[in-house]
Amino acid sequence: MHDNTTRHLTLITGAARSGKSELAETLAAGSDGQVYYLATMQRWEEDREGVSRIERHRQRRPGSWVTVEVGRELDVCVRGLPAGPGFVLIDCLSVYVSNLLLDGFQEGDDPYTRADLISQAIERLLAAIDERRDLEFVAVTNEVGWGVVPSTPLGRAYRDLLGLANQAFAHRAHTVWLMCSGLKLRLR
Repeated sequence: MHDNTTRHLTLITGAARSGKSELAETLAAGSDGQVYYLATMQRWEEDREGVSRIERHRQRRPGSWVTVEVGRELDVCVRGLPAGPGFVLIDCLSVYVSNLLLDGFQEGDDPYTRADLISQAIERLLAAIDERRDLEFVAVTNEVGWGVVPSTPLGRAYRDLLGLANQAFAHRAHTVWLMCSGLKLRLR
């Protein structure tokens, strides 16, 4: 076990539609305290697929859970949660990194100039989680590095920057699960 692991942090990673959110929701449902669902996906009414996805996730959650929609500054949100005991489900880091990468991005910009900003945001989030020992955390993320190399600079930067964020969380998490086709494999 690494010396710097956060005992109250679990990371769930895997491919899209592999069962990550369902596992996280099962863990949350088994907790004794209040559940806070931190949803990072922004709702754009013109994105019918995205709205449908958000609604499917909402319908799976019990009405007693508190949903907080937070696309940026997750660290501020975590620090502002009521005192525990409680359980915090972050769904998901991959959308959070995308939000940070695209915030203010213009066509022709070098996406790698956002690397420090994203790294610092991830470190602030991990520090906030570490400070909140009164809460249990599970973070969901996508494993995007196993597929075809993206054809655009923005796509390649996203893959690289999310990979670094995932590594930071995996190094700090006490428990790490890999989901594949609805099956879970404990990595730590």
